[in-house]
Amino acid sequence: MIAPSILQSLPGRLAQAVEPTENNPVLNISIFLAFVAVTLIVVIRAGRNNKTAADYYTGGRSFTGPQNGFAIAGDYLSAASFLGIVGAIAVSGYDGFLYSIGFLVAWLVALLLVAELMRNTGKYTMADVLSFRLRQGPVRVAAATTTLAVCFFYLLAQMAGAGGLVSLLLGINDKIGQSVVVTVVGGLMIMYVLIGGMKGTTWVQIIKAFLLIIGAFAMTVWVLAINGFNFSALLDSAIAASTSVPADAILVPGLKYGENPLDFVSLAIALVLGTAGLPHVLMRFYTVPSAKEARRSVVWAIWLIGAFYLFTLVLGFGAAALVGADTILAAPGGVNSAAPLLSLALGGPLLLGFISAIAFATILAVVAGITITAATSFAHDIYMSVIKKGKGDPDAEVKVARRTVVVIGILSIAGGIGVQGQNIAFLVALAFAVAASANLPTILYSLFWRGFTTRGAVWSMYGGLAVTVGLIIFSPVFSGTETSMFGAGVDFAWFPLSNPGIISIPVGFFLGWLGSVTSTRKEDPLLAAEMSVRSMTGFGAEKASEH
Repeated sequence: MIAPSILQSLPGRLAQAVEPTENNPVLNISIFLAFVAVTLIVVIRAGRNNKTAADYYTGGRSFTGPQNGFAIAGDYLSAASFLGIVGAIAVSGYDGFLYSIGFLVAWLVALLLVAELMRNTGKYTMADVLSFRLRQGPVRVAAATTTLAVCFFYLLAQMAGAGGLVSLLLGINDKIGQSVVVTVVGGLMIMYVLIGGMKGTTWVQIIKAFLLIIGAFAMTVWVLAINGFNFSALLDSAIAASTSVPADAILVPGLKYGENPLDFVSLAIALVLGTAGLPHVLMRFYTVPSAKEARRSVVWAIWLIGAFYLFTLVLGFGAAALVGADTILAAPGGVNSAAPLLSLALGGPLLLGFISAIAFATILAVVAGITITAATSFAHDIYMSVIKKGKGDPDAEVKVARRTVVVIGILSIAGGIGVQGQNIAFLVALAFAVAASANLPTILYSLFWRGFTTRGAVWSMYGGLAVTVGLIIFSPVFSGTETSMFGAGVDFAWFPLSNPGIISIPVGFFLGWLGSVTSTRKEDPLLAAEMSVRSMTGFGAEKASEH
């Protein structure tokens, strides 16, 4: 029984609104299996049309702007957005909502700086853009390396969410059970991508985005209805239910980042700049037939994502009021269990099963999108362009991509088992830091600076990646605190911030500039001019994307 511990944390006037409920593992799993069955049918049908590399990588560029907007929302609204942010708001209040603000504002950067320009100059991957006017070999290898690093961090977050979610659903609170769950999710992910490619993955993301936004909207209306559609009353209820911190601490800044405001600044920079460098988000711009549709898809995505993050504010404080931070932290899955526990408090086992199935769909859709991006990067950028020097068989390239999917799946399963219990919103923030430090400087320099060189690109990507990962390893994320990966018993942390963005992002930009100005080999100015014209006007982009 979960309900008694929930009800103990309810304010008196709200306790009457929530009936005692019991978790029903059989119902939860049945709903989830029904979703898996439906989406597998969709994936299998979509996978029948995967005849070329373009079909497998970009879905044949057959999606409209609104369809791709839903798919982007499905790709972007990960387990971190649904489970991690709701939990962060429920436990940390105002400071937790900063994740929502950062993730949303980041889309404006992506829209204004990269969406249309990337679509105009690329074919399948980020490296296509970077190598347009730079030397193919070193740039593609570096881009593939940073892409795989970002994808790995992101996959860790989704796998951590999967373990925590099923632990809550089935009452599993031991490492072995969670490891089995992560393995099953990884296996399903591999199956989705192997069978469906980008087309199947995109349809799964569209379905998942629709269900997630509808489910979050329904819960938001329910929480507001309990409080007479008065948001102030909801905040009062959250304050009244707060027992572990001062009464109004959840409504003011400082509960999480008060001791070290620089940590918040670093996190905010990483979130805002990281989206424009996320490989699996950038790759979505190539699934539409034109730059105009790429722009439309981002506008649709902003509306969908913006609405969802407003829902998280209500859901987070609703979980604080109806469930209580102490109950959330003590549940299997910890802070990531806030949204499922709130659904249990509101609608009992049926709503919990539905919301949990949506959360699972979220995880499966996102990991599928990340996995196909990583596999595409290795097969297209390293195998086809570097090893085969662009002369390989396209069918062989797709086979390499499929094998890479299996390898990435196995690695993500192993990593996901190792990060159980970590806040997934936080893990995703680390992926954003890598993207903003290693990818974004090179993308912006390539698009807007004609003096950018191959050396600058390589220095920026490898340097930004090395500094980011190095600072993460020697930060409180890995050791020195109770929530560290190695716990408080091991302490080799000397970098004081949990997110390295405030240092690593400027370093990435600086190394790109330094490598370019010290380079003795300048790039072809005609190619730079052609890239500038193509990125701004789209001239030649459609012809290039057909090959």
